[in-house]
Amino acid sequence: MRGMQKAGLIAGFFVIAGLGLGVAHLNAQKKSETIQAQAWGEVWAAGKTFNMTIIIQSYSTPQDQKTLIDAFNRGGHDAMVKALQKMPSRGRIAMTGTLGTDIAYVRSFATETGRKIRVVTDRPIYFRESYRAGRSTQYDVTVVELNIDKENVKKSSGGLIVGARVRLNKSGQIEVESYGSGPWRLTNIMER
Repeated sequence: MRGMQKAGLIAGFFVIAGLGLGVAHLNAQKKSETIQAQAWGEVWAAGKTFNMTIIIQSYSTPQDQKTLIDAFNRGGHDAMVKALQKMPSRGRIAMTGTLGTDIAYVRSFATETGRKIRVVTDRPIYFRESYRAGRSTQYDVTVVELNIDKENVKKSSGGLIVGARVRLNKSGQIEVESYGSGPWRLTNIMER
């Protein structure tokens, strides 16, 4: 009986110590960020609007960036998408009221008035779209750029390309091509 109590105390110690380490780990991680914006359609989607939410749990590393660049240089857009699909989730992006999709790559850069956030993730191709096997399935990346102005929140702006394809143009510059509606203008950007 006494041996069982001792074993129980030792097991209890390890459980409590493990919980303490878990709490220390949680405190060491940066708190997640939630950003909300309103998307306004332009070109083919003019007059359409929806709200979106971006939840950032962690930011991508310079090594993640190198992985994507190397993949793109090695095999173009399709190789870059495969690399995105292998990356751990860094958060979620969703139209308000939906579950959304995981964010594969997100970076933040300081600017003179605040910061710029860039999000790139693979776009889920659902059964109906895949079954039709149309051209839209080749535009399997979503790209978001947010310019957050800390001095005047009303000046914050951004862009969203829901279905994008990345390629090199004739002059060797990286170009993001949009499928269909063109880029959506992001306004009313709020950090929560």
